[in-house]
Amino acid sequence: MTGPLISFGIIAIVGFLVLTFLFSFIPVGLWITAFFSGVRIGLFTLIGMRFRRVAPSRIVNPLIKATKAGIDLSTDSLEAHYLAGGNVNSVVDALIAAHTAEIVLEFERAAAIDLAGRDVLEAVRMSVKPKVIETPKVAAVAKDGIEVMVKARVTVRANIERLVGGAGEETIIARVGEGIVTTVGSSSSHKAVLENPDSISQTVLTKGLDAGSAFEILSIDIADIDIGRNIGAQLQTDQAEADKRIAQAKAEERRAMAVANEQEMVARVQEMRAKVVEAEAEVPKAMAYALKEGKIGVMDYYNMKNVMADTEMRKSISSISKDEE
Repeated sequence: MTGPLISFGIIAIVGFLVLTFLFSFIPVGLWITAFFSGVRIGLFTLIGMRFRRVAPSRIVNPLIKATKAGIDLSTDSLEAHYLAGGNVNSVVDALIAAHTAEIVLEFERAAAIDLAGRDVLEAVRMSVKPKVIETPKVAAVAKDGIEVMVKARVTVRANIERLVGGAGEETIIARVGEGIVTTVGSSSSHKAVLENPDSISQTVLTKGLDAGSAFEILSIDIADIDIGRNIGAQLQTDQAEADKRIAQAKAEERRAMAVANEQEMVARVQEMRAKVVEAEAEVPKAMAYALKEGKIGVMDYYNMKNVMADTEMRKSISSISKDEE
């Protein structure tokens, strides 16, 4: 009796292990859930998903939600999107939301939006409930030179048809900032901008800034306007300072040239004095030659000396009288 009992126990354990493996590999529970949810999917189809390395729950659960919402989807489409790296659950939720809001959205377009890296469910929500994008403060200068800083709120709605390949929020913000700068820059005075801020919104809206983007601009509202610096006065001040430095540089150049000319004249005076001294040095030689040749006598020489002494004395007396005065 012991032998048959042991054999029966071994068979029971092996059978239990085999059944555990089968139920873990074959999602029988998921198949039962799908059957009672109205989703007709074969058990072998679920087994094939295992071999294709597709998690059956990632396909069946979204398919159940879509069927309950009245959306007809095929398992092949969901599997293809899953294998392409898409988020099947997010795509199905977006289709359900679009169907509820009566927005035309096909599975292929929703899958393409998801594979493009955009949140397709958020896009559908933005189509139903517009989003408000707040721009940073944009600085612009009016014609009178006063800086005006404007902050705007842009109400946009997602354009599902242009979500694939369309520009994002950053492009909308940049275009609105460009429109603000253009409008303020064309204003004759900053007071005109403060008196009529709606002119900014009207000008920006007429430019069609949402062209080529994934959004549709519904309205642009000016949230805040501040007055900044007097750019015109600052530019004039900077220009005057630059002109002053240029004038100073030119004056310094002229002064340097005058100093150079003065030094040149001093050098020429010294040169002339050297020539005078050189000429005076020839006088004794000439007198000696004249005495030697008998051109002048000794008395003539002494008479010349007396005249020179009288001249020096007169110079001394005249200089003393000038000092006393």
